[in-house]
Amino acid sequence: MILNEEQQAILNGSKGETLAKVMKTIVMYGDAFEAEKLVPVTSNYNHLVTSFGLKVMTPVYDLMQQLLDAGVCSEQKFSVDPRPLDDNVPANLLQKLVFNKFMYTKQDDYEEQLKKLGLLADDAFTCTCYMDEVGNKPKKGDVLSWAESSAVVYANSVLGARCNRNSGILDIMGSIVGYVPYFGLLTDEGRKANWVVRVETSKKPEAQLLGSAIGMKVMEDVPYVIGLDKWIGTELDDAACAYLKDFGAATASNGAVGLYHIDKLTPEAVELAEKLILEGAQEYVIDDAELERVQKSYPVVWKKPNAKPKLCFVGCPHLSLDQLKEWTIAIEQALKANGQKKITVPTVFTAAPGVLKAFDKTMYARRLQKTGVITSYICPLMYMNNPLCKSMPVITSSNKLRTYTSARYYRDDEILQIITGGAEGGAK
Repeated sequence: MILNEEQQAILNGSKGETLAKVMKTIVMYGDAFEAEKLVPVTSNYNHLVTSFGLKVMTPVYDLMQQLLDAGVCSEQKFSVDPRPLDDNVPANLLQKLVFNKFMYTKQDDYEEQLKKLGLLADDAFTCTCYMDEVGNKPKKGDVLSWAESSAVVYANSVLGARCNRNSGILDIMGSIVGYVPYFGLLTDEGRKANWVVRVETSKKPEAQLLGSAIGMKVMEDVPYVIGLDKWIGTELDDAACAYLKDFGAATASNGAVGLYHIDKLTPEAVELAEKLILEGAQEYVIDDAELERVQKSYPVVWKKPNAKPKLCFVGCPHLSLDQLKEWTIAIEQALKANGQKKITVPTVFTAAPGVLKAFDKTMYARRLQKTGVITSYICPLMYMNNPLCKSMPVITSSNKLRTYTSARYYRDDEILQIITGGAEGGAK
């Protein structure tokens, strides 16, 4: 790797031993991927994936303290992934004991470290940092140092920023030193598509299901999706962005997609169209039968497959303001149709703290509360990491949560019927 004079000086210790170690880490990372150089991080803010104070993560806290003791702070303020704890979320006494006394015992201490290092705001904890209510939305062409997979794929695809799928801790190191290795999705060539995906469904495909199908097929490659504009339009309005948020999260967790292009819709696809497709690109056709096959392929890992759901999570990644409003209306209508006044399965909708504050100012917040739904800022995945949750029948419309936990996936329309008394859930 070729370093410029400033970069070499930092590596040689011109700004202290600690920053030299940070630079060495970034250089070694770049060497591993045969990067030719380092390029400046140009976004206004960074985003960290590590948000949870697990007791076993002592090396992370030690590293953070070394940085603070050396007077090294992030070049950028940053947001962080969601908190793992919220007393409003249903949990029995034993679960709460495990959460507070055994798992997340370092949460408060770790958050203090984050504040000293450069946390954007006390409530800047969300996986959807790019929401307007959060304030960490990169511009087209910005170079980022992010690690959260659902945020990376959204920033690359919907916003046209440039970021590799970095690992945790490397995200903050890139921000501290102000440089990241130039390879992969930072390069023009690395952003070209080696898959063409043709959507030929008879109705609007479920975002999480379509993303799952594509992720499992293309893995870490870049897909160019044709035919989806028929269902979500050619404008990146709130509805389209919310759809692509959920779609992208599924491609990133059920595969390892860091960038996708949607024909006639996403920035680079609008600008370059099929010039983005590499010669010899593979093709994948998705119709109704293929989506049905994919959903039926998901394993059921509940102890009792026919058990009645005891908890439902919606919002992984976090819901947008419009999604909260839409769910409120849908639940009210479904409850009325099913002859119910309140939901029949304890249900948690998760969203960024800033989004929840904005939602609370609308009439929809009181209406949703009347249905019995709980809103929270937590990470459902971190909640489900409690070992006691493995035997708990939890349902979700998130393919990311399904992939990483024992939660069972249902489409949004299925979730709506289950939680409003229109269906029992369990075996399908």
